[in-house]
Amino acid sequence: MRVLGIDPGLTRCGVGVVDGAPGRALRMAAVGVLRTPASAETPLRLVAIERGLEEWLDAHRPEAVAVERVFSQHNVRTVMGTAQASAVAMLCAARRGLPVALHTPSEVKAAVTGSGRADKAQVGAMVTRLLRLDAPPRPADAADALALAICHIWRAPAHDRIRRAHAAARREPPAPRPKGTIPS
Repeated sequence: MRVLGIDPGLTRCGVGVVDGAPGRALRMAAVGVLRTPASAETPLRLVAIERGLEEWLDAHRPEAVAVERVFSQHNVRTVMGTAQASAVAMLCAARRGLPVALHTPSEVKAAVTGSGRADKAQVGAMVTRLLRLDAPPRPADAADALALAICHIWRAPAHDRIRRAHAAARREPPAPRPKGTIPS
């Protein structure tokens, strides 16, 4: 499976492509950061991110896209920019019919390091080790994007089984009511 991991952000949007499967060696196909100037207007920054993501999707042809789930922070301005960049990433993937998975930062950290409270240095070190790289990808946004892709590769089969079980449960007819009960 080839996964494009995206660590969304308006100033720095980390992108990383990983090939692999659960129980098999992982391989980094590409890593980078899409940058936009803080002085530019937000709509123009979002267009630049969209163009950059479209180029990555064209160049690397992932089978799935994993995006970091936006979580509440104290700085509303940062959250808004991250959410907007995240929406652009989901839009680009959906436009191509690619499945999109959202993973929380703690879920990614736990998948890659074993601890949902790992710091950026620990995530970078484990990404380096898992992908057999010479050095951690820089900046941290690039390492985070690779960690997202790794997390998705390892967790996608379980998520897919859960999704299929939920879909099957929705298709089942309701259980018959015992005789003599009043419908609600």
